[in-house]
Amino acid sequence: MTTTLITGGTKGLGHETARRLKDAGHTVYIGSRDAARGDLTARRLGVRAVQLDVTDDASVAAAAQRIAADGGLDVLVNNAGTQVEMHDGGIVGADGLTAEMMRQTFETNVFGPVRVLHAFLPLLLRSAAPVVVNVSSGLASLTRVTAPGTPAYAYPGVAYPASKTALNMVTVQYAKAYPGIRINAVEPGFTKTDLNGNTGHQTVAQGAEIIVRMACLGPDGPTGGYVDVNGTLPW
Repeated sequence: MTTTLITGGTKGLGHETARRLKDAGHTVYIGSRDAARGDLTARRLGVRAVQLDVTDDASVAAAAQRIAADGGLDVLVNNAGTQVEMHDGGIVGADGLTAEMMRQTFETNVFGPVRVLHAFLPLLLRSAAPVVVNVSSGLASLTRVTAPGTPAYAYPGVAYPASKTALNMVTVQYAKAYPGIRINAVEPGFTKTDLNGNTGHQTVAQGAEIIVRMACLGPDGPTGGYVDVNGTLPW
């Protein structure tokens, strides 16, 4: 039986991914900063909850101990994320960017996945078919954001795209270091979630499609990639 952990699993893409993977037969843990909210969501979905704040070393370590005691882990979905630069329907661009805004964004979107990977790698390495899915963004693509006339080019924010580009590099380097683990970055598309103030044009069901697909890879599946539902994306 496949055991899967999804960070940020109480709402949006994480919630839908948990529901889909549970229906596919996975034993699913949803990680949540708020333990009470996690427990409530887990009961509703028929999955397991674990308190997990990706910005806190002790929280992540305790979650790893809990899941290890329960039997181990096969699939890790690094879904928890933040978009600090988007608020009140607007986006803070280069003119308003501060180091603190960048720090907050990277703490969750880059340092968080690294913190979780570090804690859970011993469990993943004991799995017969380990998989890591890092939820990235189309805004991570340097090719896209430098192509005039595209939505990515028009996006003015700095911290969020930079954090996801960094996450893509983390993905590539971990995939090279651990060839026995399928490690990929995925672009779910512009999905209507709290992260973007519900301005996305896709449903969470559509956005979760590529996350679920990559979470279900077998040992011979691709690794070190950056993909959306239609295929490989340009770096």
